[in-house]
Amino acid sequence: MKYRKSAIRRYATAESASLESRIRTLEDIEEIRKLKAKYWRCLDRKLWDELADCFTEDAVAEYSQDGSREGREAIIGFLKDILAKEAVITAHGGHNAEIEILDENTARATWALNDLVIMQPGTRMEGWGYYEDIYARQDGRWRKKRSRLVRYFEELGIGKR
Repeated sequence: MKYRKSAIRRYATAESASLESRIRTLEDIEEIRKLKAKYWRCLDRKLWDELADCFTEDAVAEYSQDGSREGREAIIGFLKDILAKEAVITAHGGHNAEIEILDENTARATWALNDLVIMQPGTRMEGWGYYEDIYARQDGRWRKKRSRLVRYFEELGIGKR
């Protein structure tokens, strides 16, 4: 009987640790989902300081044919240069997240993307593609460490719609 109780205790402890680990993984995945939603919200609303907080200091971002930017300041500077004008309106929608927690401080994800960019007056681009992201946990929070946008289709329209 004594053996049985200790075996049950060991099993319960192992099961509890496994459950804690699984819950932590789900919490990490949800935090990364929220981070990506914040990224798109800040990008569309032109909230540059909040957007900067989505990246690690040494982040690298590659935006399709526009090349690669290294460092948080360079990434935000690039995005401001192309999107900060009042005549530019964007709407980003991401979905179908495939998030994998690699270890306690590293994760990767692929996100489907559909976006609309209106360059007033009368020019619009609608695009489809996906993001490939690497995340790092720093100071207890997930941030984008590396981000790569791959576009597979763009539709350019000129004139009123």
